[in-house]
Amino acid sequence: MVTPPATRVVIAEDSVLLREGLARLLADGGIETAGTAGDGPGLVAAVAEHDPDMAIVDVRMPPTHTDEGLRAALEVRARRPGLPILVLSQYVEERYAAELLGGGASAVGYLLKERVADVAEFLDAVRRVASGGTAVDAEVVAQLLGRHRPGDPLAALTVREREVLSLMAEGRSNTAIAARLAVTEGAVEKHISGIFCKLGLDPAPDDHRRVLAVLAYLGR
Repeated sequence: MVTPPATRVVIAEDSVLLREGLARLLADGGIETAGTAGDGPGLVAAVAEHDPDMAIVDVRMPPTHTDEGLRAALEVRARRPGLPILVLSQYVEERYAAELLGGGASAVGYLLKERVADVAEFLDAVRRVASGGTAVDAEVVAQLLGRHRPGDPLAALTVREREVLSLMAEGRSNTAIAARLAVTEGAVEKHISGIFCKLGLDPAPDDHRRVLAVLAYLGR
């Protein structure tokens, strides 16, 4: 049996300690760190040099520690369309999350740095994004869902539909949602149908496409 090649990532993080810690965690999970960078231009150069399968990027990096990491990630995506990007942030920053996740983007993730402490969840998020899915922090989802506007169709969702939508936006499958909420998959499918009907979004057979449609709506 042929062993599939390990996923190769580039890490962009200005903290040497966190950068090395991430590389160690990834290595323990069978994921290779092909290169590292400490600022935005370094990320762009590292991706060009190493041609990785994925980039893990801190939002705030030198020199201003505002949005250099995100802007570099968007530049990388422009040069390498479809390159999976997982963004790490110290705090929930809605504008950055909406910019990254809006417009039907795929193979993207946005996690708070504190989630890295849950190694299994972090590695699951990395693998999900690397395979073309999404991984969005529950806190980010909660804040995006909370941005109601007059006439916002989100207001029409039931409490259970909101719970399902939140888990969908995190990138969870129907099976995982059913297990989390202790309901049947049939019930989850019924709630999803109701969500898309109320949001005016046509259901699609691919789970990730449905999630991305929701994220695109939330990011508008």
